[in-house]
Amino acid sequence: MAVPTSDQRKRRPFLLSLSLFLLVSALLALAFLFLDPSTQSLSVLSSRLTSPTTSLAPPAAPGERSPTPIPTPGDTPPAVAIGGAKAGESAHATDKTEETASRPDDTAAAAADDDAAAGEGGNNESQRLDADEAADKGAAALEGVADDGGVDEPAAKVRWETCRPGRGVSAADYIPCLDNMRAIKALRSRRHMEHRERHCPVAPRPRCLVRMPSGYLPPVPWPRSRDMIWYNNVPHPKLVEYKKDQNWVTKSGDYLVFPGGGTQFKAGVTRYIQFIEQIMPTIQWGKHTRTVLDVGCGVASFGGYLLDRNAITMSLAPKDEHEAQIQFALERGIPAFLAVIGTQKLPFPDEAFDVVHCARCRVENHCWSLTECSGLEDITFGLQPLSTVKKKEIKMTGMQWLNLPNQYVGEQWYAPLDTCISSSIEKSSWPLPWPERLNARYLNVPDDSSSTDEKFDADTKYWKHAISGIYYNDFPVNWSSIRNVMDMNAGYGGFAAALIDKPLWVMNVVPVGQPDTLPVIFNRGLIGVYHDWCESFNTYPRTYDFLHMSYLLGSLTKRCDIIEVAAEIDRILRPDRWFVLRDTTEMIKKMRPVLKSLHYETVVVKQQFLVAKKGFWRPGK
Repeated sequence: MAVPTSDQRKRRPFLLSLSLFLLVSALLALAFLFLDPSTQSLSVLSSRLTSPTTSLAPPAAPGERSPTPIPTPGDTPPAVAIGGAKAGESAHATDKTEETASRPDDTAAAAADDDAAAGEGGNNESQRLDADEAADKGAAALEGVADDGGVDEPAAKVRWETCRPGRGVSAADYIPCLDNMRAIKALRSRRHMEHRERHCPVAPRPRCLVRMPSGYLPPVPWPRSRDMIWYNNVPHPKLVEYKKDQNWVTKSGDYLVFPGGGTQFKAGVTRYIQFIEQIMPTIQWGKHTRTVLDVGCGVASFGGYLLDRNAITMSLAPKDEHEAQIQFALERGIPAFLAVIGTQKLPFPDEAFDVVHCARCRVENHCWSLTECSGLEDITFGLQPLSTVKKKEIKMTGMQWLNLPNQYVGEQWYAPLDTCISSSIEKSSWPLPWPERLNARYLNVPDDSSSTDEKFDADTKYWKHAISGIYYNDFPVNWSSIRNVMDMNAGYGGFAAALIDKPLWVMNVVPVGQPDTLPVIFNRGLIGVYHDWCESFNTYPRTYDFLHMSYLLGSLTKRCDIIEVAAEIDRILRPDRWFVLRDTTEMIKKMRPVLKSLHYETVVVKQQFLVAKKGFWRPGK
């Protein structure tokens, strides 16, 4: 073995030092790579260091959230995040275990519906929010809001299942009282549209949850939604083809687009509205005329564009062979309601509307019960195409639905349709112009007394302060995302009146068994209907952003089960939107565990408001 020379021995420390220097440099380079301050590197490092079950951040205050991107035809739908996590990622491992629980399989018809919806969704399915993939997400947590509801009860033990409506009914569009095929098939006649009327299932009432269409996305925000909506939210192409020559609705990429055309709107709906005012100046949209009923509304473009004139329209049509016209309207953010003039009266009070519009709605003349409004020309309006009518043949009318007013809602519900006008009702005067009529007292209610005055004033004052002081400030609600609102126990309409300056509209519901205050609501220039909340409401699933129930649950649960009420609330409410219950501590303690079983995030505010946010959860796959 060769002995190292003295020169080699001198170079050893130098080589050792050089090796150590290179090693340290390599380690520093690797560390720099992982600690690169760029956004991308930090996000990668953060994702490695953070558990996937990290608690969700509290919602931003109204106005602080980034607005929903405004789409244009042909845009690719954005990847949607719910509760701070990307669609499809698991936020709660325990939820997955629950979702794998067995349940009856959906019918072949329901599966075919979903397959068809997925097939029509375009080429961007990988970026869409799939309801099944997002099922275990629940709702965004309502953290950061003080819960003063006392002991937080666990979720109720309810075995939820998805609805199986049967052959011929879309599993994602199920309306129990209008899709009761067994009752419809048993009808002796369909001559007077009986098959389009309500036929609610008897006990046991539905307790199931309606499926979501594949690729469902949070709705396009208002006002852009008036002109375009996500196709996958209402995946019905039949009307596009059926009305392709009339410019009602077209499909453009991932959207359904509404150009403002229609059977009667050859020059567009805006021109049509102007034409009516030109030939009848007394109509004065938004001042003299505030409430409108559009019978046979199609996709509700007439009512949608009347909103520009401060006139609010109840667009009405049956659930018919054209598919989802009312669902289109509500998805667009336009007030609409499913109903048909057949054998029963519509659920409105006497002399409710300022104008009734009917453009080729195919309603027999004997079905109309009209009474002339004072101060207007005695001419006919609405029962034939307007383009063929001369000015002297036009008449503005208010609707005459009932023979006599009732102190409590009851006889108006499922009442037979009259074919005559009662002579016992005196001609009423026209309401004050809008907006003065909103806060004016109206005493044409059954209980005409000073106590009614006091109740009206107290209701108006309470909601004005509650909305501005509590609802806007203390609720974990993003008001900028709310367009369609329902007040499930409307009283005198004070809740809706307090929201009048917001870019939203309110469906005021006066329930069966409550005082009949709906005439007051219409006189104030608001809209609403009668309803029994032990039954399904005449609307499609996922059509309201905000449901509000005030001191109704106690009396309601004496007639039907709270599980049935919760199932109907869930059917109507859009995912990622809110239900608010104002009630006693006892009722809140009963409802909260049921909503938790639906995977709603809940918080109690000031011990009298239960605020709940619906997520994208559905029963197991």
